[in-house]
Amino acid sequence: MDPVNKALWLIETELDTALDLERLASVSGLSRFTLSRVFAGATGWSVMRYVKARRLSCAAHRLAKGAPDILEVALAVGYGSHEAFTRAFRDHFGITPETLRASGDLNGIELREALRMHATTGYALSAPRFVDAEELLIVGLSERFNVETAQGIAALWQRFGPYIGRIPGQQGSETFGVCCNPEDDGSFEYIAGVLVNRAAEVPAGLTLQRLAAHRYAVFLHEGHISSIHETFNAIFQHWLPTAGVQTAAAPEFERYSEDFDPMAGTGRVEIWVPLRD
Repeated sequence: MDPVNKALWLIETELDTALDLERLASVSGLSRFTLSRVFAGATGWSVMRYVKARRLSCAAHRLAKGAPDILEVALAVGYGSHEAFTRAFRDHFGITPETLRASGDLNGIELREALRMHATTGYALSAPRFVDAEELLIVGLSERFNVETAQGIAALWQRFGPYIGRIPGQQGSETFGVCCNPEDDGSFEYIAGVLVNRAAEVPAGLTLQRLAAHRYAVFLHEGHISSIHETFNAIFQHWLPTAGVQTAAAPEFERYSEDFDPMAGTGRVEIWVPLRD
């Protein structure tokens, strides 16, 4: 079973327990960040937003059937008080639990029923090479994104373009897209940057990110940059479950060759996945 389906299985079987991103990632065999990214790519939902929507949808079904005790429903879907449940329910559906129970009508509210993932189609993925990399220092322009706003990464690269070749200590002409600092809401920091040989003299408005020494599985993305999500899915939903390795809780990154053309979306692109020792 691939990591996304493992996470979905645990969510559906234990909706009434204390589920958090750490536990779901552990069961899936991925880091918190990697699960967040892969789950969002496969479903269009951040992990914990999906958990919340499923819990509230289950509660809505119970209330529409006339559940007599709202606190009992709240506790059954993971909320510790009537007040917290009512607030979350109203924010999500626009009505109170009492109103829904009185009407018994689910029409007009957007329920999130359980996702049933189909087997993912095969994607031609070349075997990775393995690299034991020393610490890398990346300086670049950063912004936080989530599954709904990730299209903005292209605009971040456009804004970073004028800095390339002008950053003190820059090494080479390759560029790096670093995914780091995930939050439980599914958001993450993305840094469009370059490699530098020292941590000093970071230009104003830019960010320094240290990537600790790690062993990486390095995959070549073949094709247009717009299909890079297919390579990610192939790595984490096909290769990883059978590779006998686990990802580390560390940033992963894309490395764009000197000949990469961001306007045409063509050129050599590698995906570096950190592995546990």
